[in-house]
Amino acid sequence: MKLSKTRLALIIGLAGMLLLVAVIVSPLLLMSMPSFLSDSASVDCDDSAQVEEASDSASSDIPAAYLELYKDYGKRIGVQWNILAAVGKRETDHGRSDLPGVKNGTNSAGAAGPMQFLISTWGGKARVPMSSKFTGYASDGDGDGVGDVYNPADAILGAARMLKRNGAPENVRQALFVYNRAWWYVDQVEEIARKYAKSGAVEVPPQASEECDEPLVEAAPSDVVAKILQFALAQRGKPYLWGGTGPDSFDCSGVIYAAYKAAGLTIPRTTFGQWPFGVKVLEGEEEPGDLVFFNAGPGTSANNPGHVGLVVSKGKMLEARCRLCGPIKVTSYQARDTRVGFTRPLQNPAVQEQLKKLQNRTL
Repeated sequence: MKLSKTRLALIIGLAGMLLLVAVIVSPLLLMSMPSFLSDSASVDCDDSAQVEEASDSASSDIPAAYLELYKDYGKRIGVQWNILAAVGKRETDHGRSDLPGVKNGTNSAGAAGPMQFLISTWGGKARVPMSSKFTGYASDGDGDGVGDVYNPADAILGAARMLKRNGAPENVRQALFVYNRAWWYVDQVEEIARKYAKSGAVEVPPQASEECDEPLVEAAPSDVVAKILQFALAQRGKPYLWGGTGPDSFDCSGVIYAAYKAAGLTIPRTTFGQWPFGVKVLEGEEEPGDLVFFNAGPGTSANNPGHVGLVVSKGKMLEARCRLCGPIKVTSYQARDTRVGFTRPLQNPAVQEQLKKLQNRTL
């Protein structure tokens, strides 16, 4: 269809006006963006393990598929990928070794697979259905429903979980000692890890800056939640102590109990009491101040979780995890495959009554 000269001129004019509006409005939109969006690149507010760049030595020595798995699961679980890779190198040369137990069977110690797990700690057999009651460190890295000790994706994910459970990334030497109880082994793995890191060091990820606390508190859905977060975040860096309720150390439920108490509210002291106390919240609808629970610890299950964290922002929680897991810190709850659900203690009728009394005092 042919356009008349008049219509063509009109279209060109309108396009020019739209372009002019975009040029004017875009900077204004950017100027009016909230500061937490514009400043987020300048402050590292993530306490999870930082991604160390691979050295030329790592890139040339580690098979590409293995390197991707080390980096992916290191970041996902929160341990140094180069430590994971160094374990893989020391144990089986990243699965290339032809020694017994690497590709099938077990070695003389009963270990198997590219990361050399003892079958007893893996889950009792080489291939463990993830629906089993006991799975040990068996992990399903490739999503087929089975933890296969000979599958690199499964084995590397399992190794990352084991290192995290035993102290990495902060107490990485302790975690490596538990992996293979010999200090000469720990020294060898750390030396390999240094060669794999572009910086030449085994980095311990720093805690997020206190500059990150203020935006989290300011973004709280209410003044009460702001007080809960303010207290909880101030406990970062303190050690875990089973049964601890402060002020110097806490366990997982203890720091949450104390945070609510600081806001003038009383909730159950233990994880087992906190789980049925709050109103259940659908995943994706959780808010700061809510609790996130995990099927972790002896005698626990999906209906009786043994670990709890405090939601501080979408995807992030404050937790006191275990004695060997390092100090109280902000971590990702989305990376945990043992997550069983969320609750909102503030909607419990008893807490609602407490809130009314607090409001009446301020009137």
